[in-house]
Amino acid sequence: MEKASVRVPCPKLLLCKNEPAGLQWLIGSPFFPPLTVVSTLKCIHTDSSSSSPDYTRESEELRTLLLKGFHVIGALVVANSDEEKHAGEAIAAARRLGKLVCGGSEKLDEQEVIGAVAESKGGGIRFFVSKSESSRSFECVDVVYEDDPEKFVWERGCLIRCELPLKLPIYYPVNKPSDSERILQRAIEAVVSKFKDPKAAYLVETLSKTSSEVPQPVIIRGGDLDFDMDLSNVKLLGESGHDSDAKFLPCSHFCLESKKDSREYSAEHADRIQVNILLNSSEKSQKSTAPVAEYFPALEEVRILVVDFKLEVLCYAAKGLSLVHAVSKLVIPGLVDQLNRVGKTVLPNLLEQRPQLHPYHFNPPGFLHPVTVIYELNYGETEMKQVEVRKSLHLRLGLPCDRPLLRIANALDFSGVRSDPTRKGTTLLKDVHIGIPSSGVSGGSVSLVQGSYEYYHYLQDGFNDSGWGCAYRSLQTIISWFRLQHYTSIDVPLHREIQQSLVEIGDKDPSFIGSREWIGAIELSFVLDKLLGVSCKVMNFRSGAELPEKCRELALHFENQGTPIMIGGGVLAYTLLGVDYNDASGDCAFLILDPHYTGNDEHKKIVNGGWCGWKKAVDSKGKSFFLHDKFYNLLLPQRPDMV
Repeated sequence: MEKASVRVPCPKLLLCKNEPAGLQWLIGSPFFPPLTVVSTLKCIHTDSSSSSPDYTRESEELRTLLLKGFHVIGALVVANSDEEKHAGEAIAAARRLGKLVCGGSEKLDEQEVIGAVAESKGGGIRFFVSKSESSRSFECVDVVYEDDPEKFVWERGCLIRCELPLKLPIYYPVNKPSDSERILQRAIEAVVSKFKDPKAAYLVETLSKTSSEVPQPVIIRGGDLDFDMDLSNVKLLGESGHDSDAKFLPCSHFCLESKKDSREYSAEHADRIQVNILLNSSEKSQKSTAPVAEYFPALEEVRILVVDFKLEVLCYAAKGLSLVHAVSKLVIPGLVDQLNRVGKTVLPNLLEQRPQLHPYHFNPPGFLHPVTVIYELNYGETEMKQVEVRKSLHLRLGLPCDRPLLRIANALDFSGVRSDPTRKGTTLLKDVHIGIPSSGVSGGSVSLVQGSYEYYHYLQDGFNDSGWGCAYRSLQTIISWFRLQHYTSIDVPLHREIQQSLVEIGDKDPSFIGSREWIGAIELSFVLDKLLGVSCKVMNFRSGAELPEKCRELALHFENQGTPIMIGGGVLAYTLLGVDYNDASGDCAFLILDPHYTGNDEHKKIVNGGWCGWKKAVDSKGKSFFLHDKFYNLLLPQRPDMV
């Protein structure tokens, strides 16, 4: 008999999250081989009287955070001794949480569960497996890593999306407003029952409209749904299992991306299926009858309250899963959990200012699958309540707290019409440095700007700033970086708007607006602080010969902060995008983006003309890009500590 093993598509899923305390939930899927861990989520709620998890709060959050099609299959704990004991505790915790997250619908008692134990000082991880809840012994198993984790997840699976706006009219007695909560709860229960109504119909179609071979939508009848069979026992259909009857069609019937000769494997490029809910409120009758209207007078004075809900469920399904089971076991449970979650959030403030709740789906870096987050839109993204919500999510997902990875602008877009948010009008060139020739530094270590930026230069948008606007253009490039990384949503300012900002803070006189006066590093730092709340570090050099001495410090900036740097020298300004530095020899080169370019936005022309490229501190002819008789200052914008 083959020995069991734990399969981990990506080693970083576990190794990067070893923390001295706390518990991490191991996430798998019934559509993967048993004991396959695709992600980990940190347990962030604990019982106030003990260190054990608060299972109620954890399960409430995970039921909507996790896409249906993923579930808890184990837990990881950090410990230095008695590994089997701690593994048993992790397994017991995972079983308990798993039952709550699945609502008791899955037979977890007889399923294998993983208990992983990691050493606190960055040591290895040992995996133990419990065959069933009644088992008192655990098997220590090996771990196998996948070579291509994205392909592992998305070659076999697809995304199913169901969007459902709801308006629930609530009639409650004027003299007993507290009844409104009970009435809303009953209305929610009535909606849930409608999901399973035989009269309900589910229209299934592809979201991928790029192919000419788009299959026709199909309808799944409510009476054909199967709510009894456990998802782990559902038999997947093969490609040859297609049938004219919608009941026997697999999800792969609507998967067009996988039919392309070349494709990318990620959530953004996954096959997407749309499900829409229809309800037949009338019935066929053998008899012809006139419509009947019934009148039920209210026994006391009442008021009406209309509660708006916006549900948007995203699920992960194997392509071989039948559409009937996809709707029965994924879409409808997802709608029920999300409706109950938003209903519970609304209840405390039902008669006051109700929260405006909206679900968003994110696929943060390092995650192989999306997660769903419900935000309150009553609060702006920079307001403290929203910030605290995102901090909590960053903690659970193991994301850095100085990157805005879960802002609304980061959400997955299913409309196919989202425009580029960084620029009104024409689209500018992005990331011009990609694909340029190497620097020529032998044995050097390259440190580059992290993330995307737009290239701003002279004469763009028909505005003639030749001879005086290079620092303005460098500033625009820097601000575009903050926009593209979602630190801000403001438009990249025009020259006049930059001047207006400097006047408003008292740095310049009103006559400065509309002038052609130069600005330098200090003015740029003022504008970044005013418009973005970004602080900057300024480095001053008496001569260009001093710049290579700071290559190590500049490399650390790109590795830790990752923002573009403005270089000012006399009346000239440039944007620094990276350095290539050999620590042993001292040889170095600077990746310069030159705003003095006046031509068309053609990448080849810009690179071949040297407007974006590496500049050696000292070239083969002994010449230096930075003049020895010129004073230079560098503006290093600091990445905000924000989520």
